Amino acid sequence: MCQYQPWGPNTEEESKSFVKQIILDASKEKRTRYAFAVVYNKDMIGVGELNIRDFTNKVGEIAYIVNPDYWGQGIATNVAKLLIRFGFADIQLHRIYATCDPRNIGSSKVLQKSGLTKEGKIREDLLIKDGWRDSLLYSILEYEWL
Repeated sequence: MCQYQPWGPNTEEESKSFVKQIILDASKEKRTRYAFAVVYNKDMIGVGELNIRDFTNKVGEIAYIVNPDYWGQGIATNVAKLLIRFGFADIQLHRIYATCDPRNIGSSKVLQKSGLTKEGKIREDLLIKDGWRDSLLYSILEYEWL
């Protein structure tokens, strides 16, 4: 689940710290982070996030993580679509983007199914456990979403 990320697998203490940080971020006056639990059949199976990256230019970034036991069911795609709708309809963003590891075929498919367009590759922009990682960059503009 976290193979292509710079974090994890998390300990229980790290997970508690993550939740505490989300609660703290939600209470900020100029909020930049919106994190949502992904719940399926009453079980929390992941997280979806929208982060405001630029208020002036109305740019946000989405991210999601879903328990591998639930992959292939369209859940991550639904989460991404809900985050995009929230960003455009509620936050009034102009552009939303996401990145993923080029080896993460599943996440690339999620982003494409969610309406994002592949813009290109960012070279060695993230240091993960096995070295520097490239990122594929996807985005969607408000008028494309409408």
